Amino acid sequence: MSSKIENICIFGVGGIGGYFGGIIAHEISEQKDTTRSVSFIARGAHLEEIKKEGLILNTAKGDRFICKPSLATDDTSQVPSPDLCIVCVKSYDLDTVATLLDKVVRNDTLIIPLLNGVDIYERIRRHLKKGILLPACVYIGTNMEKPGVVTQQGGTGLIICGNDPKVNDFKPEALQNFFNSMGLNFKWNADPFPDIWEKYIFIAGFGLVTACSGKTIGGVFADNTLKNMVCQIMEEILSIAKKRGIELSENIVAESVEKVNNFPYETKTSYQRDVETRREKNEGDLFGETIIAMGRQYGVPTPVTKSVYSKILGQT
Repeated sequence: MSSKIENICIFGVGGIGGYFGGIIAHEISEQKDTTRSVSFIARGAHLEEIKKEGLILNTAKGDRFICKPSLATDDTSQVPSPDLCIVCVKSYDLDTVATLLDKVVRNDTLIIPLLNGVDIYERIRRHLKKGILLPACVYIGTNMEKPGVVTQQGGTGLIICGNDPKVNDFKPEALQNFFNSMGLNFKWNADPFPDIWEKYIFIAGFGLVTACSGKTIGGVFADNTLKNMVCQIMEEILSIAKKRGIELSENIVAESVEKVNNFPYETKTSYQRDVETRREKNEGDLFGETIIAMGRQYGVPTPVTKSVYSKILGQT
């Protein structure tokens, strides 16, 4: 890859993409950096508001930024060939987006997918043979408050990513320097999959139980019955991870549950919000269906996940 990251593309500018894309656009503007450009790929009313006024980003620190990208579009053919593409769409759009990425990226484009899930790399690689795809996870709580407005509720904004399993000689210094220059929280782990599974244990456990109960993550944590349900789902996922050879801390379940303290009491998971609004598409396949399918594949019983997911399906 090039030693410089100049053209950046944010594919999907909802809560997560809006936060990171907004910070990058704001920093480029603040630094008066004419060597860099950032393109937002968005759609609908959200795109129209960004085109008119820019993206309004409210951070957990109380800052309010008006972030204006170099380009905001729903047409990937307009996007300059990116050095870095950060993919922030929902899992149910991933197959379509991976196909579109094939028309945008080069062989040396860095691609960082910031989606929940433990099989995102495989899902993208089914459609995309180009690019350097860096498996990743992120810790942040955000949502699109209304078209043109993204709000961060909590989380540290930490991105953890690591090597593409198909690329043996990648050197991350230029990527690290880029995120540092944007003031973003970034960590490089050569093998990112333990981090990805650790994040998945947290978000799948709380995602399923918040969606089933209708309570926020703080409400679930404060309810011993629901908290125990989260722990049981996490234990099921941990058993699958062990079967797959993923090395995790023996205390990972207890540590994961305590991470809820990094978020405000009233934080809702994205899966919960989709279930509440009865969206036709949601992340159920990423959590319930994936855990149940992997459990079947590796001979791991998943009775709590099955029970909770069945109740969610009855609500949707």
